Amino acid sequence: MDHALTFIGLGLLLLVGMAADEIGHRTRLPRVTLLILCGVAAGPSGFDLFPETFSALYELMSVLALSMVAFLLGGKLTRFNLQNSGKSIAIVSVAVVLVTGLIVGAGLTLIGLALAPALVLAAMATATDPAATQDVMRQSGSRGHFTNVVTGIVALDDAWGLIVFAFCLVWAQSVEGLGADGHLLAATREIVGAVAIGVAVGLPAAFLTGRLRPGDPTLSEALGVVFLVAGLAIWFEVSFLLAGMTCGVVIANFAKHHSRAFHEIEHVEWPFMTLFFLLAGGMLDVGSLSELGLLGFGYVALRLVGRFIGGWIGGAFTSLKKPERAWMGMALVPQAGVALGMALVGVEVLPHWRDQILTIAIGSTVVFELIGPPMTQFALTRVGDVKRS
Repeated sequence: MDHALTFIGLGLLLLVGMAADEIGHRTRLPRVTLLILCGVAAGPSGFDLFPETFSALYELMSVLALSMVAFLLGGKLTRFNLQNSGKSIAIVSVAVVLVTGLIVGAGLTLIGLALAPALVLAAMATATDPAATQDVMRQSGSRGHFTNVVTGIVALDDAWGLIVFAFCLVWAQSVEGLGADGHLLAATREIVGAVAIGVAVGLPAAFLTGRLRPGDPTLSEALGVVFLVAGLAIWFEVSFLLAGMTCGVVIANFAKHHSRAFHEIEHVEWPFMTLFFLLAGGMLDVGSLSELGLLGFGYVALRLVGRFIGGWIGGAFTSLKKPERAWMGMALVPQAGVALGMALVGVEVLPHWRDQILTIAIGSTVVFELIGPPMTQFALTRVGDVKRS
């Protein structure tokens, strides 16, 4: 009976996703937001229609969908793209991460939050949601220099964010009089380990894939590489997002006999993304919004300000045009899984600040998942990368 309900639920979710996709095309609303709202309505915060088995299914869908996103993002960081936009990507991504962290950390401290949890939340604020951002760009047909820079930033800023998080966590422990317990070393191990796995799988895949049949790799080859990297990363307890992105970068830059290493993945990615966003909506606790309070709304406002100012400062030191500088921060508002992961690690280290950190983390995730995709689409439209109908 459980299997029957699961398959019925999956079938209905895919049909809902198809309807949301069509509504998005007709109304220009980001389908990510539509899917998350549908998930909220069907989940515990709404009519509670999801079978219990869907909670375990969400974790699997997250890994599948985000692994594909990571590969596709990595595949766009080619030598050609980096030569054209590499400097802008590096400078703006670092500026956005550092400015966002500084503004959120300092602002929360001034509002009245203790320094230790403020440091954790400041680091958490640097993360973005690559899946939502990437899907908005794909749905809107966004093309141009601004789109290329945003794509590169989304691929890099979570890596910068992990580094900032490691330092902030050690600082927070020092403030609380706790031992560092090797968290800086653990974060270094996670980053280096993820990159090592991506390179170890990516190098042979660059030369071996696409050999069975003339042309680009087959779907089986592409998915095989995706699942292998994700599995190894989870096994060794490192970031599967960073490992997947690294593998994508390696294959895209070293494979000389094919040009679109993951073209086949694009054909099968959307059903997994549909299930991921619907289940993500179902897992959101909308009731947490009522518990945000001054600190929660302060975090949301400070992160928005940090994104805008960071994008402008980074753009000022690059070749970005004035409209691109003005709207860069808005394009980087979506936030989800990586931020929640940071929050969960933070509360393990600072258990006495658990309520404050998790309440703000969960509540702000609901806010940014709903308002982030429309803001990204608006920014892409304002700079002219999306053609208005």
